[in-house]
Amino acid sequence: MLKALLFDLDGTLANTDPIHFQTWRDLMMPYGLEFDTEFYQANFSGRRNQEIIADLLPQLSEQAGNELSQRKEAEFRDRAETLLTPTPGLFDVLDWTDAQKLQRAVVTNAPIENAEFMLRVLRLNETFATVILGDELPAGKPDPLPYRMALEQLGINADEAIGFEDSASGIQSAIGAGIMTVGVASTHSHEDLYQLGCILVIDDFSDPRLWELLHRSMDEASLVSSL
Repeated sequence: MLKALLFDLDGTLANTDPIHFQTWRDLMMPYGLEFDTEFYQANFSGRRNQEIIADLLPQLSEQAGNELSQRKEAEFRDRAETLLTPTPGLFDVLDWTDAQKLQRAVVTNAPIENAEFMLRVLRLNETFATVILGDELPAGKPDPLPYRMALEQLGINADEAIGFEDSASGIQSAIGAGIMTVGVASTHSHEDLYQLGCILVIDDFSDPRLWELLHRSMDEASLVSSL
């Protein structure tokens, strides 16, 4: 039986990738690195800053990399302050979790400053009692550890949760932890997300198929066979 919904933050609770994309492009240009959305999705989306910078700018010292990461996130927050909006249908799903007395958590690779900022701007800072920060764990997504930590903190098993993710690394993390995962097609195509193993792919939380899944998930019967 379903006991909790676990949500990624960037690209899932809100479509932040257009803001991240432009911010990264602007900051990378002085280093001679220009890229398109396909390159961004493959090398940035869902990854931690330290991994991105180490891969793409290996010439930077650790200190210089950290300074670039901090500068990027400060610029992101400045831009996102007036641009950030919740994914359509999100608050209906959250109201439903309240009515069903389900637990919920955010599982994200975002730095703590960004996570706190985004939850505040989206007016969700009091909605999620559990926030797992992959950036502060020994391993972030795509490692399963962030989702395993969420399950442990909520005191539930993997088959008692549904995860919501938009990126390849996030989906790999959730599925690696044994969690059925719904893909949110804000950054990747439906086909790509299904190929990664999602049981359902939606454009946003208003999709009728999601609501069918959620209602059926309150039973102990198999969720996948009916989709």
